Amino acid sequence: MEMRGVHTRSETVTMNDDSPRARLYYLFGPNNTPQRGSWLARFPAGIFAISLGLFGLAGAWRRADAYGLSSAQGISDLIFFPALAVWIVSVLLYLLKCRRHSQAVLAEFRHPVQGALLSLLPLSALLAIFLLQQPGQGIWLLACVCALGLNGLIACRTVYLLAVGKLPHNAVTPALYLPVVAGFLVGAMTLASLHHEVVAAVLFGTGVSGWAILEMRVLGQLFEGPMPEPLRATIGIELAPPAVATLAAATIWPGLSAQAIAVGIGMTMLPIVSVFARYHWWSRTPFAIGFWSFSFPAAAFASIVLEAGHRGGWPSWIGTLALFTATAVIAWLVLRTLALLFRGRLLSQ
Repeated sequence: MEMRGVHTRSETVTMNDDSPRARLYYLFGPNNTPQRGSWLARFPAGIFAISLGLFGLAGAWRRADAYGLSSAQGISDLIFFPALAVWIVSVLLYLLKCRRHSQAVLAEFRHPVQGALLSLLPLSALLAIFLLQQPGQGIWLLACVCALGLNGLIACRTVYLLAVGKLPHNAVTPALYLPVVAGFLVGAMTLASLHHEVVAAVLFGTGVSGWAILEMRVLGQLFEGPMPEPLRATIGIELAPPAVATLAAATIWPGLSAQAIAVGIGMTMLPIVSVFARYHWWSRTPFAIGFWSFSFPAAAFASIVLEAGHRGGWPSWIGTLALFTATAVIAWLVLRTLALLFRGRLLSQ
């Protein structure tokens, strides 16, 4: 069986091969094309990246409203409620998939990359809770604990595969950041908003330690050459850790200075350069849901620029520019996704 886009030589493995050299795309057919089946069986966990990005953008506009930008609250609501509707429909469809195609879901969980992408479900749930919660409503804490439990399960499996050397070399991609880093950081933000600051600080430390564990492995793999073509669109996840960590810190510690947040802004600069240095690789990839990997990092970056600008008295146009740029990126993603949906190709990849 030939593995294209990952190694130049061929290697033959089975779906049950657990060695580090196991074929990365064992959910796919011999020509790196998805297995045939009903659209529900092919319904990907990656679809939750859409809601995650839109929730992040709604949160950024909500921050802009708190800092005096005219009409920002109305724009935030205009983004948030459609995003919530998309999230609810996605959850219901994925639950239906769990019931009717449980083996496909189990295969995704065991997959070295798809398993990490499953954390988009609890991640988007945590961000929805962050935006929806009201003081004194215990139901949100229960929902937060459930989402954190699911993300923790996925994160523990990911770290286990790395620790015992069972993760295929070509499966070390930015997707691993989702459960091990982003899940804990967003969970920390949500718990802080629910007034559980001590536990939030513990989760923040967990997310930062996960970032430290993964960073050299992921960057080392990225610097070796192009990612496998089906995964190139997900390279936007590489932008997430510094922006989301800074946003989480600003949420947990409201007294954090603008200078400290500016350090986080600076930490995002080289990942941005690194990702766009590979523009000629991922820009040639046909548009797919994976490109939503750029959405939440863009929204998080806009949020931290707004925070730093407000706390440091920066000129308002700086935060506004960052917010409008994130909005333009996500608007482009929405338009391209709707085009795929109307052409009946959203789940055909």
